[in-house]
Amino acid sequence: MEAAEVPIRVPALATEQRFAQRLRRCLQEERLWDRRYQLQRLPAGRVALPVLEEKLSQLCLPPEVPCELVRIQDPVPSRAARRRSPAQRLRDELRELLAAGWSEELERDVPHAWQRHGDLVLLSEDSFKAAPWQKLGPALWETVASALGARRVAKRGRVMPDGMRSPSVTLLLGQHGWVEHVDNGIRYTFDVTKCMFSPGNITEKLRVASLPCSGEVLVDLYAGIGYFTLPFLVHAGAAFVHACEWNGHAVEALHRSLVLNGVRDRCHIHSGDSRQLQLRDVADRVNLGLIPSSEEGWPVACRVLKKHTGGVLHIHHNVETPPARTAALPAERGPPEAASSAGEARHPAEDGGEGALRTRLRPEWQRWAEATATRIQGLLAELHGRPWRTSVLHVEAVKSYAPHVHHLVLDLECRPVPPVQ
Repeated sequence: MEAAEVPIRVPALATEQRFAQRLRRCLQEERLWDRRYQLQRLPAGRVALPVLEEKLSQLCLPPEVPCELVRIQDPVPSRAARRRSPAQRLRDELRELLAAGWSEELERDVPHAWQRHGDLVLLSEDSFKAAPWQKLGPALWETVASALGARRVAKRGRVMPDGMRSPSVTLLLGQHGWVEHVDNGIRYTFDVTKCMFSPGNITEKLRVASLPCSGEVLVDLYAGIGYFTLPFLVHAGAAFVHACEWNGHAVEALHRSLVLNGVRDRCHIHSGDSRQLQLRDVADRVNLGLIPSSEEGWPVACRVLKKHTGGVLHIHHNVETPPARTAALPAERGPPEAASSAGEARHPAEDGGEGALRTRLRPEWQRWAEATATRIQGLLAELHGRPWRTSVLHVEAVKSYAPHVHHLVLDLECRPVPPVQ
């Protein structure tokens, strides 16, 4: 599912029809004409000519051409723009900018894909690395923005090894890095130069949004900017979420996103190291959305689960999966009673009932799920001084994280064993 784009309002100069051609010639001569969009007709016989936002400060028009600056929402692309893909348009405009300096080396250095967040384009770290680009200065990024229909341009670097997965992103054009991104009707806002956004988790966000959480209290131990906190609140119907996050920039983004989505009153943000969380005996459900491993959070998750009724843990982990040589086992979501106290993964009935999933549970995934269930069961028994039962409800393959490494989520039901009467 593609994320919805925030509408872009394009600047334009409005004038009377009789001045349109003269104004257009002036804009073309000054390289201010935005060729991506068509001239737009306005009421009272006026027309609006799109202009490049980043060059408005250079605007110098003859006084005999009366005009005013307006904004066009949802502008109509020009015929030339409709015929070319964004990547082709980018190459063409860069080739025009460099003229005789264009080369095959530079063409290979032009990106074919990028992330888009509203009016900001985020380029990959392996683009525009050749030395000639640096000589162009701001003109390079103004051209990139113009070709891609953006106003701001940023370039990603490697994720910093600071324990917070902080991005190394440089803002190349624009005044700030705050953007808005829409997934499944949820509005996320964050600063791309300070916070990560992972579009690869969309399937898990959609799954979380469909979980039956009405009336539940949830603890999200690694909330980030609200990847899962927001779906739990907005769509899954959680009554309240305790969101834990130690990155101050992510905390600010989460706060803004909660306000944007009208759910700020149903969430308490615990800023700091979730391992030091003082909550106990509050949660019907705990989300542990940290990879490559959330294991350091398991003791905390056990402490915050309701001690008399238990609940469900959603445990994220990267699991190594060698190339398959034997048939995989089918995974199943089913009633907790079907699982053993050791947390065995269940197999569907041979008739392929409603509980059978379309995915296949690989042996390595099953072994990880069972080992995790056993470990959690031991932590809970040690914490409360009484036996607990853990049941593997489901194993979800979110994405391939690296060759032969898969990002998995284990849904693990944890319940205290009632005393024998």
